[in-house]
Amino acid sequence: MAKLPNMLSLWNLLVLSLALNVSLILRMVSESQERYIGSSCFKKQGDGHVFHEGSLTISSSLSSNFANSSRANHPQGNGRVINLDHGDPTVYETFWRQMGDKTTITIPGWQSMSYFSDASNICWFLEPELAKELVRLHNVVGNAVTDGRHIVVGTGSSQLFLAALYALSPPDAAEPISVVSAAPYYSSYPSMTDYQKSGLYKWAGDADSFEKEGPYIELVTSPNNPDGYVRRSVVNRSQGLLVHDLAYYWPQYTPISSPADHELTLFTVSKSTGHAGMRIGWALVKDQEVAKKMTKFIELNTIGVSKDSQLRAAKVLRAVSDSCVQERRFQGEESFFKFSYNIMSQRWKQLRATVERSGMFSLPRFSPAFCTFFTQILEPQPGDPVFLQLSCG
Repeated sequence: MAKLPNMLSLWNLLVLSLALNVSLILRMVSESQERYIGSSCFKKQGDGHVFHEGSLTISSSLSSNFANSSRANHPQGNGRVINLDHGDPTVYETFWRQMGDKTTITIPGWQSMSYFSDASNICWFLEPELAKELVRLHNVVGNAVTDGRHIVVGTGSSQLFLAALYALSPPDAAEPISVVSAAPYYSSYPSMTDYQKSGLYKWAGDADSFEKEGPYIELVTSPNNPDGYVRRSVVNRSQGLLVHDLAYYWPQYTPISSPADHELTLFTVSKSTGHAGMRIGWALVKDQEVAKKMTKFIELNTIGVSKDSQLRAAKVLRAVSDSCVQERRFQGEESFFKFSYNIMSQRWKQLRATVERSGMFSLPRFSPAFCTFFTQILEPQPGDPVFLQLSCG
């Protein structure tokens, strides 16, 4: 019995030794990982997303609320976390406050009660007032051909994206049609394409490496999210169907070179005017049957689109067009696009200065281009793309 305390002492020493060794190993592994992360420019967000070397993407349209929230949580500034995952285009709020009652609408309780807006139109839930203002705005800006196009309105361009896939997919194909886009592409494209697990279409990845024979749908985003470059289709085969997402083809983001003339083009109020909460997007569709199928998808999905949002969007778009006309007529007037371009330019100047001071990253440079809206050559400087890609080194 006298040996029991000695045995316990030896056992305690063994456990203590093991604990110390495990602690030392874990510390060495942790320090090694920190050195690796620091040297490779890897950053990990709280949501688990890892930005690899050369691919950290940020948006200049991020709401200042994110930064303010981060400063509140980390008053010392050390270890401050800024959420770069979602943008919120409240950056244009100052302009719309200045507009006052010009964009205010009153909707009586008896108005907009019917499902139908214009039963004679293919898109029977499209408000005629919105259709008129969309055509006017595109003509004023010069960024899209509207003649010979059918307008399909949607609850944001996200719904129209799905409606386009539905309309373009062969209904009786033996397998789902492939959906591709050249990398880097909008991060939600894969999940949006596959989340319904449709038997009509399926995400097939990078268009640059797509080699499968047969029909396909290629998504062309220009200017591209996330890198800001002007894009064209890359697969270019006879059985290809194209969807052009031109959400950022507006003067505050990129020089307008000519009116876009495509089979199917998507736009959204959230990017053009900053009214993301309105949830209004629209498609310019050349083929009548495609427009009918897109309308049918929205009918089955949501039985139309909010009339209240459409009427408000029409009022806002009218104010945008009016501001452009006023700027051209009267010296000293500032259009919405001039106001928003100046904001974007200022933000990118701040970004470039910050990046240059860091010594860790670099930003791409864009070639000058003549903008038909501003009637001048825009320098390769901030204000062109809404997104930029940071590269290490």
